[in-house]
Amino acid sequence: MPKKLKSILQIVIFLGIGLFLIWLITKDLTDKEKEDIKTALRNAHYWLVIPAMIIGIASHWARAVRWKLLIKPLGYSPSTLNTFFAVMVGYLANLAVPRLGEVSRCGILARYEKIPADKLVGTMIAERAVDLICLILLMVVTVLVQIDVVGGFFNTHIWEPLQQKFANAGTGQLGILAVVLIIVLLIGYFLFKRFARSKAAIAMRTLARGVLEGILSIGKMERKGWFIFYSLLIWALYFSMLYCGFYTLDETTHLGFKAALAILGFGSIGMIVTQGGIGAYHALVQKTLLLYNIAPTTGLAFSWILWLAQTLLVMVLGVLSLILLPVLNNRETKKAPATGPDPDLLKKINQPNS
Repeated sequence: MPKKLKSILQIVIFLGIGLFLIWLITKDLTDKEKEDIKTALRNAHYWLVIPAMIIGIASHWARAVRWKLLIKPLGYSPSTLNTFFAVMVGYLANLAVPRLGEVSRCGILARYEKIPADKLVGTMIAERAVDLICLILLMVVTVLVQIDVVGGFFNTHIWEPLQQKFANAGTGQLGILAVVLIIVLLIGYFLFKRFARSKAAIAMRTLARGVLEGILSIGKMERKGWFIFYSLLIWALYFSMLYCGFYTLDETTHLGFKAALAILGFGSIGMIVTQGGIGAYHALVQKTLLLYNIAPTTGLAFSWILWLAQTLLVMVLGVLSLILLPVLNNRETKKAPATGPDPDLLKKINQPNS
């Protein structure tokens, strides 16, 4: 399948899922409920979105600084501004094509900082793994601190459907899947051995080594404490941004710490499921707010305010990053020639352990 066609299909499929979810949660709304949503949106305190957006910018900056900590053990020290721009371009790309952002931000930083892209891909994978661990911990804490409220929701809407899916698969289907997987692995191993000296195989091995080196950069970090700090700071800023959002509607101002934890956890899952979180984010935030006796119409209005604020922030910063990257880097290039890896860092990495 041509690459361009594949990209178009990805956009259509994920956008279609998102639009279908929006239709699903709005199709049965009565005229009164639609009017209630419009009233809630009209009466919202939109000026409170401004501090939430400032907090959002701080979270993206913290992510850029954390990424720099992962890159430094590889012998490179990119500028924080270029790293921040790359992160924002990645988020912007994710709005268009799911998971394209991860590749885009690595490509941007590789281009402007002269860092091998394969190594950057490894650091990105490591970073995403840490984010996944943080999300899992957040969900565990969310359920534990309010087991009576969120525990039931988690069990009904997430755990039971997963169990049902595996139960419906049956032993025979799972066995066939295992056999197919083994055959695919064996064929892959045979082809790799058969064409081990081909240019494609050599390129794949080089890429794999670079990716592995990037992933292992976590273990080589000298400032692991700062990495943990920034990881926690990113999620604390996400939490603060969401908490600010409570004050945009009079009906949600009374919601506290526990509700914010639940919305952050389930909303983050919604952002992962569909392109830019469209549809899935709104549905999960609305369902979560029902647990705290917030009317479905208010919950839907609140989800739209939060989603639009985050999406607008990414779009504005992403476009600005695309504009400023070549301008600022051309100016820096005129001042001084591009440099390669930091010699002192490379010396430390290559120095044998005593």
